[in-house]
Amino acid sequence: MTLTPVSSWASFGGTLSVHDHESTVTGTTMRFAVYTPPQAKKGPVPVLWYLSGLTCTWANVMEKSGLQRAASEHGIMIIAPDTSPRGPDVPDDESYDLGQGAGFYLTATEAPWDKHYRMDQYITRELHAVIAANFPADMERQGIFGHSMGGHGALTLHFKYPDTYRSCSAFSPITSPSRVPWGEKAFTAYIGPPSIAWEQYDATELVKNRQTDAHILIDTGKADQFLETQLKPDIFIEACETSGQALTYRLHEGYGHDYYFIATFMSDHIAHHAKALKA
Repeated sequence: MTLTPVSSWASFGGTLSVHDHESTVTGTTMRFAVYTPPQAKKGPVPVLWYLSGLTCTWANVMEKSGLQRAASEHGIMIIAPDTSPRGPDVPDDESYDLGQGAGFYLTATEAPWDKHYRMDQYITRELHAVIAANFPADMERQGIFGHSMGGHGALTLHFKYPDTYRSCSAFSPITSPSRVPWGEKAFTAYIGPPSIAWEQYDATELVKNRQTDAHILIDTGKADQFLETQLKPDIFIEACETSGQALTYRLHEGYGHDYYFIATFMSDHIAHHAKALKA
């Protein structure tokens, strides 16, 4: 598959590069970013996928989180896909939490979304193959993490593909989308009225029957404006305790739902994944 270079910068001895390619899964041009650490000059390195939240692109985490320093120190490649298909022919919505920028990392089955919105397939199959073919990535050592909607995506993809994504963490994730307004709105639009299909994209439901060997790390701010309405961590924490899923869920006084929060704990998360992927 042909990649079109968009931009590239040297960073902490490695390279941050942005690329376009034509996706057969979404039927659109897709853009993603890769931080390649300096250790990759000597051979393939572990891979860590970062899934962003509502309205975001590859740029938010790469420009605001400061991940390059820790990724360079640990020798971890970090990949930041987009959050949805985009383009003039791609269905959209006037609200920020549906349509372009709000793919929810699922495969839509309802019109008009079903033609392009297949972000879980795009990430786990197509972009996986693109990275393997074009970058010095050790695809036997992969982890996944994300923020908010992306935290939801990271958790669900980890539970579905634990042999692929061996480590998992999240910042302020939507862990029970079937029970909160963001998820209810997106799921109804993309996959129809409440049904068993919703459970396949809900981390709280998945962990009940798909526990993994990973120790999941989650950080959330106590001052997060979405904590009680959209995140509701207690539901997921209880499900993990009941199912025996190893989980460290940390609540931090004074922090919100923003990249100041993410940047504060980014190095912890990269170290968490490095420990698991380089063991």
